[in-house]
Amino acid sequence: MSSVLYDQPGPVARRRERIGSIVGGLLIIVLLALAFRYADQRGLFGADRWDVLYDPPKNQSAEDVWRSMVVRGLGATLRAAAVAAPLALLLGIVLAVWRTTRYRWLRLPATAVIELFRGLPVLLMMLFALLGFGWDAFGSVVFGLTVYNMAIIAEILRAGLASLPRGQAEAAYAIGLSRAQTLRLVLLPQAVRTMLPSLIAQMVVLLKDSSLGFIVGYPELLKAMQNNAQYFGNTYYVALFVLGAGIYLVVNLSLTRLAVWLQGRSTRTAGKLTVDPTLPAGSAGGGYGGFAAGAGGAGPV
Repeated sequence: MSSVLYDQPGPVARRRERIGSIVGGLLIIVLLALAFRYADQRGLFGADRWDVLYDPPKNQSAEDVWRSMVVRGLGATLRAAAVAAPLALLLGIVLAVWRTTRYRWLRLPATAVIELFRGLPVLLMMLFALLGFGWDAFGSVVFGLTVYNMAIIAEILRAGLASLPRGQAEAAYAIGLSRAQTLRLVLLPQAVRTMLPSLIAQMVVLLKDSSLGFIVGYPELLKAMQNNAQYFGNTYYVALFVLGAGIYLVVNLSLTRLAVWLQGRSTRTAGKLTVDPTLPAGSAGGGYGGFAAGAGGAGPV
């Protein structure tokens, strides 16, 4: 018995997998125990190392600490991501369509733009906007996040378009749709739906990359954590780090769950498409999504 991607393991392989899982699990438990022991010996679990979260020193209240981290720090992070993400998505769509044009002399500039910004570090582009353009910290962070992620999103969408059968476009042209209408009504919606998990995952990367903004002076979550640690003292670095890491995890896991929910919803919606028996052969109900019924081999858009 075999699956689509690989042969099902036999009894010997399954036994090896179980042994490997048990050994790996025990090794992880041992490493965690050693880590906790080392942390305990250094006094990292003492109440005096964590009271900054509920009874901070220097006449500050816990509300002040949490507000600086959650409201100001996380708020600045989300604000930069909320501006950069739509811009990156929009420009990524433009680049993906531009790169899939039939004319090679038109594809080359788009390919150059994508390869250039995909190969440069996000921080370098933030610094370029800050020092070269003279922009403020917020504009520099948004610029760096946008130009880098638009290149990645363009490649994701290009892969989605390339995965569609050639018959999708041929069927659209056969009923009189132009190339622009074919892309807008037939191909791009399917490519976005197919690549939705990858797009959401890239949004998570964009959100995490916003933490580089503290280097250019943007007061995002990591900068708020650093400011609190410098104000209250290095003793509280671990507690503030755990708080900041927990906030990042909650936000990113929420986005991941959103991706899973959207993927399941789109799968259920696609499964409800039915074929109308009154339509000619090779056509399907459910609007433009029915082009898949008459699709041929894969090929360029």
